[in-house]
Amino acid sequence: MLLRARARQGYNGAMASERLDAVVRVAGADDIGAIASLRSVWSAGTDEDPGFERRMAAWIAAEGDRRTTWLAAFGDSPVGTASMLEYRRMPRPGRPDSRWGYVGNMFVHERFRNRGIGSALLTTIIAVADERGYARLVLSPSARARPFYRRAGFVVPDDAAGDDRLLVRPRMS
Repeated sequence: MLLRARARQGYNGAMASERLDAVVRVAGADDIGAIASLRSVWSAGTDEDPGFERRMAAWIAAEGDRRTTWLAAFGDSPVGTASMLEYRRMPRPGRPDSRWGYVGNMFVHERFRNRGIGSALLTTIIAVADERGYARLVLSPSARARPFYRRAGFVVPDDAAGDDRLLVRPRMS
């Protein structure tokens, strides 16, 4: 899926200050360097890691067809990324098979924020999840990002209807 994002009101509720023509597309093997570079910018303050791009390539390869990673680019410059991991439930007698997506690793370079790129990435992810028939999308946002996701229709589990809730057990020390 290829999506062009222009300056418009997005999930963040703000209008972009300048016209933007970004492209969101599924990342391929040739995009490993761009994804690794964005992840490094995201993790600012970390030590130099000469093997990081190789480790990123190995991680993406190990994730296989269960993870889809998108890249947002403005011209030739990668400016954002996001990924979604598909969880497949074990089949149960008398019930249809079920899958859901975990959205993660969503990042837009600081210089390009509030211009609709995050909204374009999320719109693309939601459209793909709908096409795939996912039962739900789940994510674990930072406190700063929660309003963005709430405006996009995400709710905390206690707000969700039904008995099928996501619970998390923190690591016990």
